[in-house]
Amino acid sequence: MVRVIAESLDTTILNNVFVDKTNVEAQIERILQKYPVLESNSSNYMQWLLKAVTLIDLTTLSGDDTRSNVTRLCVKAANPLAYMDKSAKIRTAAVCVYPSRVSDAHNAIKRMGLTAEIQVAAVATGFPSGQYPIHTRLQEIKYATEMGATEIDVVLDRSLVLMGKWDTLYKEVVQMKAMCGAAHLKVILGVGELGTYENVYKASMVSMLAGADFIKTSTGKEAVNATLPVGLVMCRAIRNYYKMTGTKVGLKPAGGIKTSRDAVNWLVLVHTELGPEWLTPELFRIGASSLLDVLEKDIKDIYIKGTLTFRV
Repeated sequence: MVRVIAESLDTTILNNVFVDKTNVEAQIERILQKYPVLESNSSNYMQWLLKAVTLIDLTTLSGDDTRSNVTRLCVKAANPLAYMDKSAKIRTAAVCVYPSRVSDAHNAIKRMGLTAEIQVAAVATGFPSGQYPIHTRLQEIKYATEMGATEIDVVLDRSLVLMGKWDTLYKEVVQMKAMCGAAHLKVILGVGELGTYENVYKASMVSMLAGADFIKTSTGKEAVNATLPVGLVMCRAIRNYYKMTGTKVGLKPAGGIKTSRDAVNWLVLVHTELGPEWLTPELFRIGASSLLDVLEKDIKDIYIKGTLTFRV
C-alpha cells in the first residue's frame, strides 16, 4: 500500500479529543494484572527478555562520545549476549548516535558485515530541544543520511504543540520526512513537556499523518520520559491511525526504562494493545543505553541454570 501524505492537515481529526488521566492509569494496572509475565516461570520470562534485547536501539548520546566508544557500542549491538550460543544470532535492532558519530557507527557495522541486520539511527533536528530554525534542522537530517544513517530520530518543537500550532507542526514533519529520503523517520514527541495526554495524542496523530514511520516518547533528557500511561495513549493513537489509513506505524519508548520488568511491561502493553505483529524491530523499539546491561545480567542468571532455546 502506497502511503499518501496530504498537502495540508485536516484539523477536524484533532477535534473532541479527551483523555481521562485516572482511567488511563487504571487501564495500565488492569492490563498488567490480566496478562502477567512471571519471573517464577523462568523459561517464559527469559523469552520475553530475549525478545526485548532484539528490540533495543542501543544508544550513546554523550558529550564525550568518540569513534572508539561508538565502535564498542556497535560490537556490543552485534553480540549483546556473548555467553550464549552464537548460532542464535541475537542482535540489537539498531545503534543510535549523534549525527557527527554516524559515520563511525556505519563503518563499524559495515566492517562486521551487519548493515542488513543492525540499523544506524541518528538523533537530529536540534536534539533535544528542537528549538532551532527549520532549515538548520533539515540540514542535520541531510548530513546524517549522507553519513550512513538509515533511521532519523527527529525531535518536535514542543512549543508548537503547546501553542496549538498544528498546521505548522504538520508542515515541519512533512519536510523532515521528505529530507529523510529512504531512511525511516522516528518522531520524538517529548511527552514530558507536552503538558497533557490530549497533547500527546494530538502530537502522535499529527506526526503520523505527516509521514512518521515511528512515534517515540522522549529524548531521554526530559524530567519525565517514557511511562506506561503515555504509552497507552500513543498505542491508541497508532491503532486509530491504522484503522483510518491501513498503515502500521511503530512505537519507541525511550528514557526511564531501567529494569527487565520495565522492558517486559512495555512488551506486554504493545502486545495487548496493538497485537503480537507489532513486537518486531520494524514496529517496536526500546531506546536505551543501560538497559542492555541489566537484561544481559538477568538473562545470564537464568541461562546458567540450563540451556534454553531462543524463540522470536
